[in-house]
Amino acid sequence: MKKNAILIGLGLLIVLFFVGNAAHFYRLGFIDRLSENLYDYSMRLTMPQTVDQRIVILDIDEKSLKEEGRWPWGRDRMAMLMDKLFDKHEVAVVGFDVVFAEKDDSSGLKVLQALAQHQLRDDPQYRAVLSQIQPQLEYDKMFADKIAGRKVVLGYYFTDQKNTRISGELPEPILRAGSFKGHTKGFASWNGYGANLAELQQAASGAGHFNPMIDFDGLVRRVPMLSEYNGAYYEPLSLAVVRTLLGRTELQPGFVEAKQGGYARLEWLELRTANGSLKIPVDDDLATYIPYRGRQGSFPYISIADVLHDRVATSQLKDKIVLVGTTAPGLMDMRATPVAEVYPGVEVHANMISGILDQNLKERPAYMLGAEVVWLLLIGITMSILLPQLNPANAIIVSGFFFAGTAGMSLASWQYGDILMPMANSLVMIALIFALDMSYGYFVESRTKRLITGLFGQYVPNELVEEMAQHPERVSLAGESREMTILFSDVRDFTSISEGLDPKELASMMHEFLTPLSRVIYKHRGTIDKYMGDCIMAFWGAPLPDKGHAHHALQASIEMQQEMARLRPHFKARGWPEIHVGIGINTGNVNVGNMGSELRVAYTVMGDEVNLASRLEGITKQYGVEIIIGENTRNAAKDFIYRELDHVRVKGKDKPVAIYEPIGLAENVSSAKHDEIKLFHEVRRLYRKQDWDQAELQLMNLQRISPDTPLYQTYVSRIAYFRKNPQAADWDGVFVFDTK
Repeated sequence: MKKNAILIGLGLLIVLFFVGNAAHFYRLGFIDRLSENLYDYSMRLTMPQTVDQRIVILDIDEKSLKEEGRWPWGRDRMAMLMDKLFDKHEVAVVGFDVVFAEKDDSSGLKVLQALAQHQLRDDPQYRAVLSQIQPQLEYDKMFADKIAGRKVVLGYYFTDQKNTRISGELPEPILRAGSFKGHTKGFASWNGYGANLAELQQAASGAGHFNPMIDFDGLVRRVPMLSEYNGAYYEPLSLAVVRTLLGRTELQPGFVEAKQGGYARLEWLELRTANGSLKIPVDDDLATYIPYRGRQGSFPYISIADVLHDRVATSQLKDKIVLVGTTAPGLMDMRATPVAEVYPGVEVHANMISGILDQNLKERPAYMLGAEVVWLLLIGITMSILLPQLNPANAIIVSGFFFAGTAGMSLASWQYGDILMPMANSLVMIALIFALDMSYGYFVESRTKRLITGLFGQYVPNELVEEMAQHPERVSLAGESREMTILFSDVRDFTSISEGLDPKELASMMHEFLTPLSRVIYKHRGTIDKYMGDCIMAFWGAPLPDKGHAHHALQASIEMQQEMARLRPHFKARGWPEIHVGIGINTGNVNVGNMGSELRVAYTVMGDEVNLASRLEGITKQYGVEIIIGENTRNAAKDFIYRELDHVRVKGKDKPVAIYEPIGLAENVSSAKHDEIKLFHEVRRLYRKQDWDQAELQLMNLQRISPDTPLYQTYVSRIAYFRKNPQAADWDGVFVFDTK
């Protein structure tokens, strides 16, 4: 009974936990991710996989670029395209998934006008001819004249960059500022835009933005139906095309009024037509889910070159909705979507138009929040009380029944009611209550140990895996920010080395040096992130915390160089080239955890400090040293002696950083070496003062002390360069690296 009471209590806590998330008292990121994944699966499972013949995509494809030249083409070609589409093929409406932001000067009119104003200003015949042919050379006006009075919808985009960018002219907003005052919130808001030339915008029937809603995983599932800029509200390209097709119908917002003075919730937008109305449901972000019909090719594609050169039958385009877009890789209009990792952006708009016209858009009405809470309480309380009293076989049956029932109800509401019934909370809750019942006691602990061993065995040494298994509470797979030390090692001139060896010898050589270097990293509690050809990336401070992460990384780096020195005679005896390894180390706050995609996840680190460690490795050969560390590492491991090498600005970093060479632990560094380092630091002081004579004199003394140190020759060469190319009086002594 005590065990049952504990399990029932724990089960009810799980229920309350997920009820809180469903009621939006807090948000669980993994539930949101699972919810989107379940949405993707449901969509792929129920997609019609048919081709909508009403919408045709005129594709600026590679074939068109080959025939017509690189994009953008002259507006005279676009003007001709309009005549062919509307006069010859009698299309219903044309939407452009491209922006005409810059004036078209390809006709040469500017040059001719300049001649008329200067060299040929006294030639009346030339000026007369120019006046006669000028209308034929004003390509922008020609294009504007061809779209005027026709159902043509232009595209544009909004931006939210720090440096506000505004170009072109926006269309009239679909709803003016103040339309939603005191009613709703959640609009996608922007601070800039890239729109079309004013004369083109003023001639077009309308325009719509092509900004999708990018979800946390980078996928495009939704389109914002209303985007806010300067208080006014603008429609997307898909909605603008539908409204133009239907005669620029007005948009009516549909609200669900909130109680107790809260915000009214905007649940749908309505297009009222002579034959009825079209309803567009929106979610809390004022966005609509895209009803993907299938993978790429769910709409007919026609190369735009075939239309320009009259290779398309009129029946293929008559009365069709035409979208002009591109699938050419070089034009960068590809999106990551639930149906394909690379998907044409123009087909996203086509799917949205098709869904609005077919009225098969999925909606998540406000009452679904209450319905989900009730369902969670019903099945959660039932399972929490019932499962502890059942044997494992019956518990599996009951849990499976609730699991299948939840999934079945969700799919049925999706397929037959176009309603998004959230099931991620329910499915995870069912699974957790079942797992709690099945894994109570020792099984939970042993399963946790096996999980940790399986996940981290490939990253860390066995003794750390065992330590992690004994203290699983100290291990986290979730992404987090943590101070760590990162190491990059790379073989110098590996390309030329590899070219001189056959593949088998190269593989054998890499095994011979990667294995001992990896053992050194493991010995000093390091985690190997990955091998990148001849490069090793490792870090300290995760998955287990390590207060001495900088110290351990430095110990490992010095021992790695000692190991390479031991290997060189062995390599020489086998006829292999002599290998030298550069090592870069940096310390700082980075993001660490399981990162990746649906297809592959890896435990890794990311951040600016990681990039800096890589850059430091890349410049070791510039100074002729084996190891370079950043200032944060030096400050974190003060029991080492260092030689300050320089202040540099590496590629990708605006702020200069101090770089150092670790010499060794303080107790292992001789007094003579201390004196040599002190003398070099004096050279650095003179160097920063641009006292080239004294700096050069001290460098000569250093070269007598240690003639085989490339670092000193580097500074001699640098001083010689600066003598010929004097620096400003306020030069800060920072050396800039423009390459990686």
